[in-house]
Amino acid sequence: MSFRPEQGSIPESPGVYRFRDAQGRVIYVGKAKSLRQRLNSYFADFASLHPRTQTMLTTAGGVDWTVVGTEVEALQLEYSWIKEFDPRFNVKYRDDKSYPFLAVTMGEDFPRVQVLRGAKRKGTRYFGPYSHAWAIRETVDLLLRVFPVRTCSAGVFKRAGQIGRPCLLGYIDKCSAPCVGLVTEDDHRRLAEDFCDFMAGNTGRFIRRLERDMRDAASAEEFERAARLRDDIQALQRALEKQAVVLGEGTDCDVVALAEDPLEAAVQVFYVRGGRIRGQRGWVVDKVEDASPGELVEHFLLQMYGEAAPEAVPREVLVPALPPEVEAVAELLSEQRTARVEVRVPQRGDKRTLMETVERNAKESLAQHKLRRASDLTTRSRALQEISDALDLDQAPLRIECYDVSHLQGDDVVASMVVFEDGLARKSEYRRFAIRGTAGQGDVASIYEVVYRRFRRHVEDRAARGELDPEPIDPETGKPRRFAYPPNLVVVDGGPAQVAAAQRALDELGVDDVAVSGLAKRLEEVWLPGDDQPVILPRSSEGLYLLQRVRDEAHRFAITYHRSKRAKLVKESALDEIRGLGSARKQALLKRFGSVKRLRGATVDEIREVPGIGLSTAEAIVAALKGEGT
Repeated sequence: MSFRPEQGSIPESPGVYRFRDAQGRVIYVGKAKSLRQRLNSYFADFASLHPRTQTMLTTAGGVDWTVVGTEVEALQLEYSWIKEFDPRFNVKYRDDKSYPFLAVTMGEDFPRVQVLRGAKRKGTRYFGPYSHAWAIRETVDLLLRVFPVRTCSAGVFKRAGQIGRPCLLGYIDKCSAPCVGLVTEDDHRRLAEDFCDFMAGNTGRFIRRLERDMRDAASAEEFERAARLRDDIQALQRALEKQAVVLGEGTDCDVVALAEDPLEAAVQVFYVRGGRIRGQRGWVVDKVEDASPGELVEHFLLQMYGEAAPEAVPREVLVPALPPEVEAVAELLSEQRTARVEVRVPQRGDKRTLMETVERNAKESLAQHKLRRASDLTTRSRALQEISDALDLDQAPLRIECYDVSHLQGDDVVASMVVFEDGLARKSEYRRFAIRGTAGQGDVASIYEVVYRRFRRHVEDRAARGELDPEPIDPETGKPRRFAYPPNLVVVDGGPAQVAAAQRALDELGVDDVAVSGLAKRLEEVWLPGDDQPVILPRSSEGLYLLQRVRDEAHRFAITYHRSKRAKLVKESALDEIRGLGSARKQALLKRFGSVKRLRGATVDEIREVPGIGLSTAEAIVAALKGEGT
């Protein structure tokens, strides 16, 4: 790389660096304890880098850096540069939907309670976010009995003042009607402040005050007033019931959980104030850069709290994995809050249980996000058209078949075929293969075998039907014949060698109306038969996203088949005869050694390294397998 800095020119100090493309645009921002060590790692061994990092380096045209004094300063500068330049290779979290907040406009003369979405406004206090707007409205409706704060728009408020008559809420005692002077500006502001205090978790003093007033009213025989106060107490208690108690009273924390796959990650946050869940929010992110869970957490905390108000930062942030610079992150959040903030991973108890709940929400959020993206008709149509244009196909590939091979160091080789029609998975058409003739000869030979077997069946079936019977329906079952429908596009998991093997299988069978391509994991490049250079689809391309989903689904299906086959081999082996060796220990042995063949060659000491396997059991395993092999 021509832009590599000269040897010794990079300082060893902590700092922040920027990679720029040929046009000078910032494409990646990073920080380091030692700039020299970090930047040299990019240029030392290009082949060992993660594919996405390789893509970033091949896109870059230059690098510069700024030296800072501390790790906290590095975090601050990294955050400000990411916000300023919006680099394409940095992790950027985006809301997976627009979450509603309960907002109180304390900056106005007469504060107003309302539901708001989007960017936060200065002078307004926010509570939430909530998963649904109706949940906010139910809470507000209950609280307005006790805190009758204005909820009307500026136009309604002004018109009521002009005509000297309040709106309906003023007549039913759910608004104190400051528009017509029934309360002073100061009294109405105190009501708004009490409303905010209750929403912030200071609930006990309001209920105790109402209970005292109710008893005083009953003692004075003001029974109607006592009954109204009783109803107010019940309204506050119902509002509290909508916010589940999950932790000890007085606990303020944010609980952050991650769910990820090779392409994307989802983050869910539960906001706990006063021991109650006050709101939740979710984000999704494309994993453009290679980032560990701890690094994803660090990026998220910086983006979430980077410009938050001090009261929005809790005393404690519970995370699934600690950031690499956890002490610096905690110090930065403490500065933001103007009080100590602790960042830690919960290990046991109620906090660990709550973390597991948030993790389940994150997994569900990621699944729903993928479902929405995959099921959107416009998006699917655009993806298919982008693939058609990029691969120069005659028509959009409405049926795509993808093949992947799975094995463990050459043993138990299997392959999968998954089918996507109109951009959606067609699981009833999935097929799996046990590789026979080319087992042990490598992935290329296995790809050739599975493609040849699949299309040989298709060719034979078409020949048997003849031109007078074009309908691929089995008259006996009324269902489509296996392998009856040919795809528009065959995708293989791999590069030029795998693509050439698939094309050779089709050529030998005389199939000339099916396109072939390969998607290589290394740089997410698309390869075509006979081409020396790959087709590069933009990272944001819906076509690339669809090809990745097809490839990852084929990989998942192949791995599932391979694992089930290995588990069956273990189950049917001589291990069944060993007393005290259950399915869990068999699976542990399989995970450690990979196959019965390798387990047979292991020593007693090696077998004892597997958790749960003692000396006597290890000796019994060795004796049983040696007896089986004789």
